[in-house]
Amino acid sequence: MTERTAGDPSGIDAPLADLRARIDAVDGELIELLQRRLALVSEVGEIKGRHGVPIYAPEREKAMIAAKRVMAQERGLSPDFIEDILRRCMREAYTHEKNMGFTRQAPDLGPVVVVGGRGRMGALFARMLTLSGYEVHVLEREDSPADAARMLAGAGLVVVSVPIKDTVRVVSELPTLPADALLVDLTSTKREVMAAMLAAHPGPVLGLHPMFGPDVDSLAKQVVAAVPGRDPEASRWLVEQIRLWGARVHEVSAEDHDAAMGLIQALRHFSTFAYGWHLSQEDHDLGELLTLSSPIYRLELVMVGRLFAQNPELYYDIITASPDALALIERYHGRYGEAIELLRQGDREGFVARFGQIGEWFGEHAGAFLAESRTLLAHADANR
Repeated sequence: MTERTAGDPSGIDAPLADLRARIDAVDGELIELLQRRLALVSEVGEIKGRHGVPIYAPEREKAMIAAKRVMAQERGLSPDFIEDILRRCMREAYTHEKNMGFTRQAPDLGPVVVVGGRGRMGALFARMLTLSGYEVHVLEREDSPADAARMLAGAGLVVVSVPIKDTVRVVSELPTLPADALLVDLTSTKREVMAAMLAAHPGPVLGLHPMFGPDVDSLAKQVVAAVPGRDPEASRWLVEQIRLWGARVHEVSAEDHDAAMGLIQALRHFSTFAYGWHLSQEDHDLGELLTLSSPIYRLELVMVGRLFAQNPELYYDIITASPDALALIERYHGRYGEAIELLRQGDREGFVARFGQIGEWFGEHAGAFLAESRTLLAHADANR
């Protein structure tokens, strides 16, 4: 028996070692290239900051991705693979750019006061406004009425970022603000809060709802709902400032906002709560459920489980914030019962007919969602 066959019967160790070393070398080159790319991104961010250009440029991103997909195809590479890499690079770039600073859209604005600025969302907005060059002060519940009055006396912008259940009360208890101060809230329901702000302050009023959590890496591509209150011209600078941060601002009425949030937030959170409760009562081994789950079911379990790693009081407040939410959930409960009845009666044709009607309502979005979900599932499977 030779030395080669004794230690390596198949004779592949040496060529594999050589190939792996070369792959490691290429990986090192990739890391150096990515470092160079981020350095260029920093320069781009500085220029954008000086000239008041938003960090998110959708048309530039779209054109760049399209061009690189063609280049990948020409080189025999998967366009989807290259797009995945580039989108991850861009996400890191947006995170990198968010610390570059931004042009101040209201150069003559007085100090900004964030009521509840030590909370996570309030702190995020305080930070972004500071990066944009504004003088920012934080007002908390432990501050005395005299301190609050002094801090708010010269304010140019007052942002209320407190728990949902406290927002109307906090707004109604604000001391008199300067007539030209812009009063803003960051609450996820709008009708009652907008009415309270309009009653409490005769000056400009704007409702905002950040459609993201305070732990986002960057505001690029995030959505902020904007509800006009009073004197929209006086709040235009803030809308543009948010766009500079990379977010997309969607203007909507308080009524339409709250109706949409009932479906997007209240109903979904309640359904997730009920499903999580049911899973816990069935008490099957969660590890085994995860092991047996395909990527899509694992992802669904992940999305359910993440809710229960967060503040339960916050989610109760979100679910119950709108007076219309309970009626919406009860309608859902009724339709759930109708769906169960189809199964109880063995009504295959009825089920298929309802399925088709729902598919028609989704329309062309159903196919688009199928394609989008494949990308999400590929990422979920890769991270498993």
